[in-house]
Formats: sequence, structure tokens, C-alpha cells
Amino acid sequence: QVQLVESGGGLVQAGGSLKLSCAASGRTFSSSAMGWFRQAPGKDREFVATINRFGTTYYTDSVKGRFTISRDNAKNTVYLQMNSLKPEDTAVYYCVADAGTYNIRAGLADYWGQGTQVTVSS
Repeated sequence: QVQLVESGGGLVQAGGSLKLSCAASGRTFSSSAMGWFRQAPGKDREFVATINRFGTTYYTDSVKGRFTISRDNAKNTVYLQMNSLKPEDTAVYYCVADAGTYNIRAGLADYWGQGTQVTVSS
């Protein structure tokens, strides 16, 4: 079992930055792919970013150049640095984990956190 706990969400003005953290339990963190999803009110869940165990990253087009996903295997933590935030980035952000990035990008990750709210005001 893997438990994921997100933190770092909050309210920020457009153009600002936030850094989300996701602390993972379990001894398999270093071999797991990790990622972030988001869900805005009234919208479908959306893939944001993923990072595999080698550090290779992939982003959805709308966040490329603004968001950076990273991981610290010593701390069992994955991060999402979000810069140049826009009101359309407002959503609940979920940390996810799976054996591979394919499942994550398909929305089929085995493990999901409870989510953290990010609100960007205009």
C-alpha cells in the first residue's frame, strides 16, 4: 500500500507561484512513477505532469514552461512547482503514484491522494 499526502495549496494572485508537495509512504517510492492531476469545479479530471523513477518528466501542454515536477527519493516526496499561475489553473490538485507513467497519464494510477486546493485570483 502507498499513502499520499499533499500540501502546499492555497490562494495566490495571477502571475504568482505555489509549490505543492506530496509525501508518500511505503518502501517502493523510489521505483514508482509519480504524477499530478487536477480537477476544476464542473470539469473532468485532468492530467498535469508525471515523473518516472529515472527522473524523466512529461507535462500537459497547458502547463509546459510554467510547472515543474520533481522528486526527492530520500524524502519520499514529489513536488510540483507552479509559476506564472493563471485563474484557469484553479483546481483541486491530486498526487498520484503507479508502477509506470503510462497508467498515470491514462488516469489509471493505483494510488491517489486526498487533494489540495489551489485558487488563483485574477
